[in-house]
Order: sequence, then C-alpha cells, then structure tokens
Amino acid sequence: MNSVPKLASLLLGSLLLCSGLVKAEENAVAPLRGTIDSVNETSMQITDRKGEKISVQLTDKTRVNGVVKGKIEDIKTDSFIGTAAVPQSDGTLKALEVHVFAPSLRGSGEGFRPFESADGSMNTMTNGTVGKLVNTQSRTLTLKYGDKEKTVVVPDNVPVVTIYPSDRSLLKPGVHVIVSAQKDTQGNLIARGVSAGKDGTIPPM
Repeated sequence: MNSVPKLASLLLGSLLLCSGLVKAEENAVAPLRGTIDSVNETSMQITDRKGEKISVQLTDKTRVNGVVKGKIEDIKTDSFIGTAAVPQSDGTLKALEVHVFAPSLRGSGEGFRPFESADGSMNTMTNGTVGKLVNTQSRTLTLKYGDKEKTVVVPDNVPVVTIYPSDRSLLKPGVHVIVSAQKDTQGNLIARGVSAGKDGTIPPM
C-alpha cells in the first residue's frame, strides 16, 4: 500500500467514526468527500468533489455522525476537539478547521497524526482536550492528548463545526458527507462511518 492511503487510514478513526481509534487496515481507502445522490437501506451513491460517481455499501455497523455549523466561541477549556492544521516554523500548529465533539464522543481518535486534506495535501490532525486557552486577535490553545500536547493557533476566520452522534435519517440526496470506507474481498467499498452535514453544512475537514 502506498503512503497516502496509509496516512489517510490513520486519521479515519479521529474524524469520522464516533468512538475510539480505528487501527489502520490494509484495505482502508482515503476519505471519500462528496454529495449524496441517492441512498437506500444497503447502499449510498455519492458524487465526489472531483465529479466521480461512487457507490458505497452500508451495513448495520456503519456509524453516522452529524456535522453542524459552529462558532469560534464553541472552543472552550476542557472541550474535546479535533483540528486539521499546518505545522509552523515555531513549532505551533495553525488550524485549518476545528471540529468540536459532543460530550458523548469525547476521546474519539485522541492523538496526533498525519492528515490528508480535501485538496490532497498532507497536513496534521490532532484530537485532544483543550487546556490553556488565550483569547486575543485569534485563539491560542494547548491541545492535550495522553501525556503530550500541542500548541494550536486558531485564526478567527477558521471554520468551526460540532460533531454529534446521529443516524441514517441524515443521509439524504444533496447532503454533503465524508465517508470512511474500506474495500471487501470483491473490491466493493464498505462504509465504516459517515460524517453528514446538517442543514446544508459542508464538513470542512
């Protein structure tokens, strides 16, 4: 397996699945980002951001998270958040987006790992608990995971969303999604988790 799918598989548990780390698997694929065309009890057809039509199978183990628009004030001390970010020369991370997990999802994908952004560039993903938080022209915070931490600068214009547990009622034509999938032995894509934007929200991750 080449490096891009391997790196992508590392972040799947941090962003899309509603509980715990999911180990990277040899048959995992890069996150699928797109819009639902149609959906039924066993499958979902999406058009990805490049215009490609993709069919993904749904199972009773497929987990669904909802994604709603938030605001920077949602980032508070002791919040459990994730952030895609760009490393800076001073050792800090500059956030590209922030997703605030609902309390029931605390601990999802905790850690620091490589992250493949929607444009294909490789950055970082950090999931952890907000410690020290300084509100100035932008927010600077420490993000703790295990016995480690990162310093993250969050510009005021960075997209912020909230992620919460949901169900398949969110999966409708026109909804923007990010799909965590793997291939079965026949090469079919099986959805392990889906993050679905509510009320027109486009997941920024």
